[in-house]
Amino acid sequence: MKLKKKDRQEQLNQAIEQTPFITDEELAEQFQVSIQTIRLDRMELGIPEVRKRIESVAQENWDETLKALPADEVIGEVIDLELDQSAISILDIQAEHVFSRNHIARGHHLFAQANSLCVAVIDDELALTVNASIQFKRSVRLNERVVAKAKVIHTDKKRTTVEVNSHVEKELVFSGTFEMYRSTD
Repeated sequence: MKLKKKDRQEQLNQAIEQTPFITDEELAEQFQVSIQTIRLDRMELGIPEVRKRIESVAQENWDETLKALPADEVIGEVIDLELDQSAISILDIQAEHVFSRNHIARGHHLFAQANSLCVAVIDDELALTVNASIQFKRSVRLNERVVAKAKVIHTDKKRTTVEVNSHVEKELVFSGTFEMYRSTD
């Protein structure tokens, strides 16, 4: 049974508060209405689209925390960060990220998302990639959302090792181990 507009909008607002990065498509499926209905509801409620919500959270939370590079130089949007521990970023694959003939994402965008996340997670003014061992597990296509998760696995002297796994939904699409140089011990 479909909800009345007022009830749907109340539940929509709650759903977005609980999961700020939920897409209009996911909301439409959850509420069993069209994507256009969700967009109209959001507009009436003054709730921005998911991309704007992600950018807002990133700017509010990470501009002052990031040390090794500014937030606008991270490829993707940082949504979680614990310096020298872990970090998560989201990259929505758009037309500028893909080959025009087959709509498959260029690998350097996935690498750049992972590598910049490794730099961002380092609690230092200077962090540089020394070495990286990476694997592309499957092609990523236009309009897919890549969630990269970085985890610091080892730190000694001026080196930090970071593992990154990137997923589209629950499927692993990229993995890498990055050895990072840091200027302080």
